[in-house]
Amino acid sequence: MKTRILGRTGASISEIGFGAWQIGGSWGDVSEEDGKRALHAALDSGVNFIDTADVYGDGRSEKIIAAVLKERGGKKPFVATKAGRRLNPHVADGYTGANIEAFIDRSLKNLGVDTLDLVQLHCPPTDVYYRPQLFEALDQLVAKGKIRHYGVSVERVEEALKAIEYPGVATVQIIYNIFRQRPQYLFFAEARKKNVGIIVRVPLASGLLSGKIGRDTVFAADDHRNFNRHGEAFDVGETFAGVPFEAALEAVEELRKLVPADVPMAQFALRWILEQEPVSVVIPGARNATQAQSNAAASALPPIDGTAMQAIAAVYERLIKVHVHQRW
Repeated sequence: MKTRILGRTGASISEIGFGAWQIGGSWGDVSEEDGKRALHAALDSGVNFIDTADVYGDGRSEKIIAAVLKERGGKKPFVATKAGRRLNPHVADGYTGANIEAFIDRSLKNLGVDTLDLVQLHCPPTDVYYRPQLFEALDQLVAKGKIRHYGVSVERVEEALKAIEYPGVATVQIIYNIFRQRPQYLFFAEARKKNVGIIVRVPLASGLLSGKIGRDTVFAADDHRNFNRHGEAFDVGETFAGVPFEAALEAVEELRKLVPADVPMAQFALRWILEQEPVSVVIPGARNATQAQSNAAASALPPIDGTAMQAIAAVYERLIKVHVHQRW
């Protein structure tokens, strides 16, 4: 497993991390035992970066992580969590220092630690990025010792660019994949200038870029790929990267032709992201140990050749860009 530096945190982390949304909820039935096995497998494969949130299963994900790390003992991986989506209603005025501190206190308890490695504002309303008092409150939480670093998880490139104007923002989590290429055109360069770590989520477009989803695939009622296809519960960009299902399936068939015969398509899609040097870590999820091991193995793949990279760019331009590029 290759490592990269997480921006100004200075932490050396695995370039493939573990996204812990699936072991929390909203991905159909993933048992606690399967979630634990998936996380153990990732850690056994060299992963040392875990990303979770306080709303994943209402704390279930954080508690599973705590249990696994207690079982393993030894040196702890870097654990990032997120806060803010517990607000009801989820509005900008709810993002106060007091509310965020209360959420942090809950995550400290769920994860069984005295200090959180990284707390990220969890896709807040755009207005939040224009409220410097909140970022000052986060600085105070660092000074208190409750968090080591803080960052933001964003929906839009514009939000990411605004967030990194604040000197305390150490990381930005953003959707970036073969179907969502806009971040590479400006944001990556700006983040690199400011030594901001980049955490890439939704790398497989909710499984579409695994090549295993088809028109007849059935998703469980509690799977967001069923209930959030049009943004009914949260930003539609989080589900299938916001690409209309039929258009995405057409693009997947074009991309399949570019994948080497001995490489799983999911690993190929992860490797494509790692071609971008400013990326610090990619955080695919996993429902089981096999998926976790396969995700981690993407770190060992050789670079994608220039011809294939150009062909991928052409598929994006022809089939995907019109649906997503200016929206996010």
